[in-house]
Amino acid sequence: MSEHSAALSPHDLAIAGLVPLSTVDWPGKLTATLFLQGCPWRCNYCHNHAILDPRTPGTVTWGEVEDLLARRRGLLDGVVFSGGEATLQRAITPAFQEVRALGFRTGLHTGGAFPSRIHDIVSSDPGGPLVDWVGFDLKAPPEVFEETVGLRSVNPNASRAFERSRESFLALARAGVEIELRTTLTPVLAPYAPRIVEVASDLWREAGAEREARTLIFQQARSDGTSDTFARTLPERPRWNRMFEAVLESARTTGDVVGVRVEARA
Repeated sequence: MSEHSAALSPHDLAIAGLVPLSTVDWPGKLTATLFLQGCPWRCNYCHNHAILDPRTPGTVTWGEVEDLLARRRGLLDGVVFSGGEATLQRAITPAFQEVRALGFRTGLHTGGAFPSRIHDIVSSDPGGPLVDWVGFDLKAPPEVFEETVGLRSVNPNASRAFERSRESFLALARAGVEIELRTTLTPVLAPYAPRIVEVASDLWREAGAEREARTLIFQQARSDGTSDTFARTLPERPRWNRMFEAVLESARTTGDVVGVRVEARA
């Protein structure tokens, strides 16, 4: 265990929510999903915007998580840590270790905001990475990354946000962790879809991934769970569906050129 997480335990996690059974948070797996409190970013399309403030205390105890896992041993494939930004909390590393010790696989949803935490997760245990699968959110191309995550106007270090995310992705990929790379596509980001595919290609190539592994999933932004402000920016569903399909066609054309398979998730 690293020096930074040695004094921490899973009981230090601020857990905002717990889904005892999920079929959607880790493709092909039955999981329990934990939503950890807090995020350094402010993506306007976030569907968990109510749990972004890291000062808010958790509502679920680690003891409740342990009780659930004790009852679900043999029924669940794993536990997914989501957010917010799950890696904001340093206690995530011992939490991964405990989940593993209980016999479950571990998954993570992240945008890569904290590469030091990612390095800890993949290198602090002599047995290898503490995470088995990661849903990695490629928020935007570098030129609009800070705007997309809501940092440009409030953080003088915002220009480093994309590089931090890139470093996290590369650390995970080079450690051999299975990654689902995905981007939530909003009407504002839609014109950048081909560029996002190019960025995905660069990331996969830099990580040394085999060509058949180079995939990017576009998720269509929805209003569910988002702020009222963002919900009002979405076109009516039929029009937004048509826009999304047209953008996908363009993105797939780019993907054919740069060697990335582009998939969609509504």
